[in-house]
Amino acid sequence: MRRRPLKTLTVLAIASAVAAGTAVTANSAPQQSDSHQDIRNVIYLLGDGMGRTHVTAARDRFMGAGGKLTMETLPNTGAVATYAVEKNSAKPALVTDSASSATAWASGVKTYNAAIGVDAYEKKVGTLMEQAHAAGFATGNVSTAEITDATPAAQFSHALLRGCQGPTYSDAACLPKKDDGSYEAAPADKTLITPIAEQIARNGTADVILGGGLARFEPDDQKALQAQGYQVLGSFGDPSLPAQTAASQKVATKSDLDKANGKKVIGLFNRGNLTVEHNKAALPADAVQKQEPSLADMTRKSIQLLTDRKGGSYDRKSKKGFFLQVEGAQIDKRSHANDAAQALDEIKAFDDAVKAAYEFAKKDGHTLVIVTADHECAGFNIIEKGTYTNAEAVAPPSNTDAGNTANNSVPSRTASGAKDPARSSGIVNGAGSADTKNFAPATFRTPDDPKDVKDGSPEASLWLTYLSGNHTGADVPIFAYGPGGNAFAASQINTELYGKMYRSLFGRSPQQH
Repeated sequence: MRRRPLKTLTVLAIASAVAAGTAVTANSAPQQSDSHQDIRNVIYLLGDGMGRTHVTAARDRFMGAGGKLTMETLPNTGAVATYAVEKNSAKPALVTDSASSATAWASGVKTYNAAIGVDAYEKKVGTLMEQAHAAGFATGNVSTAEITDATPAAQFSHALLRGCQGPTYSDAACLPKKDDGSYEAAPADKTLITPIAEQIARNGTADVILGGGLARFEPDDQKALQAQGYQVLGSFGDPSLPAQTAASQKVATKSDLDKANGKKVIGLFNRGNLTVEHNKAALPADAVQKQEPSLADMTRKSIQLLTDRKGGSYDRKSKKGFFLQVEGAQIDKRSHANDAAQALDEIKAFDDAVKAAYEFAKKDGHTLVIVTADHECAGFNIIEKGTYTNAEAVAPPSNTDAGNTANNSVPSRTASGAKDPARSSGIVNGAGSADTKNFAPATFRTPDDPKDVKDGSPEASLWLTYLSGNHTGADVPIFAYGPGGNAFAASQINTELYGKMYRSLFGRSPQQH
């Protein structure tokens, strides 16, 4: 079934002014102004699914216990509560998905899980990227996921369901179900059931779009983009063919990206999500996935394209700069898979992108960098060397208190005496890695270990395990650098991030527009 026609998208037209600012020294901690007037650009980076333990585990793995990832060197730190709400209600849903969380920081409203750019009552809400674009800022949206996936989509599209990505419309993907299992009636605003790919290709909200998801787009989307002045890297397919397949479409490559120089650019480097760094490194040199850029590559290039568009870091007439969102999506996807090795490498790749943004901001002096996550995924944990999860432990935690029996739990727990042999035959990335039933911890060497210690060995000091394969309701960390960065050094709710970023760009609260 062909998709439904796109209605004209509405965005909020907002005026803004930003002015000049603060110096940076090379050999000392950069001096930061607290004034929003010193901000020209905002770079918002999020590690999807990246909880506090994800950050700690990656630090231990790559930097050692006494080291720091780049994100941890940003001077302002805080925490973000991530809960969603139930549909048609203000009642909290304590565990969010990426769609509702992204809508919270993109639009400042709580919404139901799976919603993109709409509130809990299915009403469309404006996004920060739409508002920045309408006000004359350059805008960019970068992800290692499909660019139509929930997190990037929430900045430049609106959908009742996150699965309405495209290329074609279906009730199952685009219409929520009622309690009786039937589909809701189509809304009056057909934008909300227009495939996200079609919206992206026609609304012009982001000047630079880099990521995956080529299979979500069709030749008429490329035509629509080119009509708006976009430089399209690769090809969205042959319009003479009835179906777009891998043979008819051409993914963009890092080489294409390196040569890109348009004021508007879209590059989709895989038909699905981009390849995880752990697996890409193991592929032969001629593998097509080897031609994909890293997240750091895309971050550096998007900053270059956005600053070139403004004739520097900002337009000297309007004094308006850019707003860029960058997502390290595979931290979440590989945590869902409980693959610690892949997740760790994705955190490091994300931190490399943070470094690219941070280095630009230190030189520019007028750029606010924010690093956070949408939620924690899978209950990632660092456990004591030589131990297992409670269900598999040789000696599970005692629920009795010998010194005060009033504290005892009922019933009293008895020790199992051994690991479950059906689930834990060895270290998951070591001797037991070939056992599909193996849910033992994964172990990794760190820079603090002796040189002869190997990943997957009992001697490795970093022991990691997962609580589940789904999201948790834990708060996530936030780090910030640049003028106004101290506003994020707080315990805050994710909807507050929208207001703080809005004030950074526009110099006033969103309620004032």
